[in-house]
Amino acid sequence: MLPPQYPVGPEVAEGPLSVERRAQLIAVLESAPTALERALAGLTEAQLNTLYKNWTIRQIAHHLPDSHANAYIRFKLALTEDQPTIKPYMEDRWSALEDSRAGDVRTPLALMAGVHACWVRLLRSMSDADFARTYFHPESNATVRLDAALVDYAWHCRHHTGQILWLREQNGW
Repeated sequence: MLPPQYPVGPEVAEGPLSVERRAQLIAVLESAPTALERALAGLTEAQLNTLYKNWTIRQIAHHLPDSHANAYIRFKLALTEDQPTIKPYMEDRWSALEDSRAGDVRTPLALMAGVHACWVRLLRSMSDADFARTYFHPESNATVRLDAALVDYAWHCRHHTGQILWLREQNGW
């Protein structure tokens, strides 16, 4: 069976968020490191090297903290500068590096836990006005509100963890 493009469903854009909705999304980010750790628990080296479309489970485990460390920095830039232009990165090249292709998954799990702990603390300190702040993404030529970025990254956690869980289910792991 071919892996689905969106194992947890496609991302759904949301307009300005209510305080309650933001709290729900922040809770997703808070629980994401534990959800990823559980999804990876007990997998063998061979299983970690199983492909989901174009990335292995191991590469997915490295991609999430790479992406979310960039996201955390993007939030801090947007909170401290007027509509900064963020630096995109080539995630496919990052995941092709040796640490992502062969590295121990405990290391990115620790990185993700640390980044998310800092990020969640920051998010919970933000005001309505803070969530309306923006950054400019030159790759997509788009101005991104921080509340929209929150929606994006909460989905991103669920999406990639969902890929691992789909593989586990399909393979009976």
